[in-house]
Amino acid sequence: MDGELRKVRAPGAGPADKLTHMTAPLTARQRLAALHRYAAVNREDFTGQNLASARTSRLRFTRCSFIGADLRHATLDGCSFKLCDLSGADLRGASLRGISLAGCDLRGADLRDTDLADARLGSVNTGIPPFGLTDVTGARFEGAYLREVQADGVIGWPPGRGGNE
Repeated sequence: MDGELRKVRAPGAGPADKLTHMTAPLTARQRLAALHRYAAVNREDFTGQNLASARTSRLRFTRCSFIGADLRHATLDGCSFKLCDLSGADLRGASLRGISLAGCDLRGADLRDTDLADARLGSVNTGIPPFGLTDVTGARFEGAYLREVQADGVIGWPPGRGGNE
C-alpha cells in the first residue's frame, strides 16, 4: 500500500464509454480487503476513515494511524498492530480474535462488545524504557469477550478484566 494508488474501472453507461474509461480510486476499506494474508501495511494514515465492517485477516500493521477511525463491526482476526495509534477509534462489535497489539495507543478507544478472544496486548522493545508499552487508559471494554487475553506490559488495563493484572 505505502502510498500506492490503485484504480478500478467504473461501469459503462453507454456507447461513448467504450472509448473513454473513467477510473475511481479504491476506498481505504477496499484497499485493505484486497490485500493478501500476512501483507505488511506500514505508516498508513487511516485517521478518521470509515472502515466500518471492513473484513481482512492476518495483516501486519506497523506505525499506522487509526486515530478516531470507525472500525465498528470490522473483522480483523489475527492481525498484528505494532506501534500503531488507535486512540479514540470506534471498535464496537469488532472481531479482534487472536490479534496482537504491541506498543499501541488505544487511549479512549471504544472496545465495547468486541471479541478479543486469544488477543495479546503487550510492549515492544524500543530501546528506551519503558519500552513501548500498550496504553488502554480510558478505553471502554463493557461487554467485550476477553477469553484467554494476555495483557503484559499494558498501561491502564482494567482490574477484573482478565489478562495479567
